[in-house]
Amino acid sequence: MEITVNKNENTLTISPIGRIDTATAPELQTAVNENISGVTDLTFDLKQLQYISSAGLRVLMSTQKTMNQQGSMKLIHVNEEVMDVFDMTGLTDVFDIE
Repeated sequence: MEITVNKNENTLTISPIGRIDTATAPELQTAVNENISGVTDLTFDLKQLQYISSAGLRVLMSTQKTMNQQGSMKLIHVNEEVMDVFDMTGLTDVFDIE
């Protein structure tokens, strides 16, 4: 997995490429932890995300909890396979998905 991070003052966009699973979820968590301070607008661009496991979902949910305290978070460009995971887990009601 690759992760692209773009931060501009209080706006942060994180774009994971490939698969988020048990092996790669810690990389995503590190990218979030290193950049989330002072962010009020967080976007996960999932255009190039091929797969997300429960470990990846945990990272997104913990990040959502943090962003509920300091701003907003949205997921964009979610493909059909990843959206199916969100649907099956009921997380479409938790995340702002555009």
